[in-house]
Amino acid sequence: MNDIPSPVCGIFGHPGPLWKKDLRLSDLGINALFVDSPSLDGETIERARDEGCLVFAEFATLNGLYDDYVAEHPEAHPIGADGQPAAPATWFMGACPTDPGFRASRMKALRSLLETYDVDGVWMDYLHWHAQFEDPYPQLVKTCFNDSCLAAFTSWSDVDIEGETTAQKADWILHHAPRQWEDWRVSVLVDWAREIRETVKQVRPRALVGNYQAAWKEEDFWGARRRCLGLDFDALAPYVDVFSPMLYHGHSGMSPEYLKEYVEYFCERHLIRTEAGRLPRLWPIVQAQATPPVSADELARVLEYGLGADSSGVMIFTSASVADDPEKAEVVRNIYTGVARG
Repeated sequence: MNDIPSPVCGIFGHPGPLWKKDLRLSDLGINALFVDSPSLDGETIERARDEGCLVFAEFATLNGLYDDYVAEHPEAHPIGADGQPAAPATWFMGACPTDPGFRASRMKALRSLLETYDVDGVWMDYLHWHAQFEDPYPQLVKTCFNDSCLAAFTSWSDVDIEGETTAQKADWILHHAPRQWEDWRVSVLVDWAREIRETVKQVRPRALVGNYQAAWKEEDFWGARRRCLGLDFDALAPYVDVFSPMLYHGHSGMSPEYLKEYVEYFCERHLIRTEAGRLPRLWPIVQAQATPPVSADELARVLEYGLGADSSGVMIFTSASVADDPEKAEVVRNIYTGVARG
């Protein structure tokens, strides 16, 4: 891995749309490229590095739509508190994190990715229990109550679950052992992060491990980040070099100013000051995608907010959105080259 620039001025998505417009990454001030792993290839990595970029791979972690895994393996479909398979969200279907087949398939895919491409890091994506959080009215469900989860919870907690049916067992847990259940669900995700980090470091010792996650505070949606998604950032911190909250203000129905508030909150709450700076690092991902519409002026604001407080980087979602709008491309050029000059 090359030295990490300060700050990281990143963009998410294959750079092809930018290159088709004869835009060089370095001319826009972009020094880090984040690409979903199926879109990676050696030629892209080589050209991006020639244009001064680190290259990071997004890795779909608990996305059951990946390779249609859940559709083809119903045992990996999350089970809700009613004992029935959980309904899909608007565009996401999570997989059960305790299903051994699914976990083995993702770890195999991760190792293959790392052995194939000399990336500078891997960003975990969809590291959460089944839910949808990027909408103004998110889908928040409590899963999973299938046999592998119930057995794993019993072994971890030493709690004897009462009830005959799955629904009865789920009801008993949520009324008699809700905190143990919440803590166990956090531990499951932490263990995924631990294994992913170990795999990354075995194959690419200098590569970073990042995480894309819900940009929620502890109190948002009545504590749903930990209670429903199973995300505890402090518990994940030993295994994550960089946190990248998905601060998509348009998708989430938030104002751009929420980014400023959240970045300051995250830096104060979850980063620790060390001799090397604030760790783990914070590189938010912000929305340029025009669904719903995001203006060039808004993009400028969210980029500046994303670089605020003790953040040491930011990235834009997506490369195609910047390539398709000359005003947004100019915003990226002005801000990124400006911060590089200091």
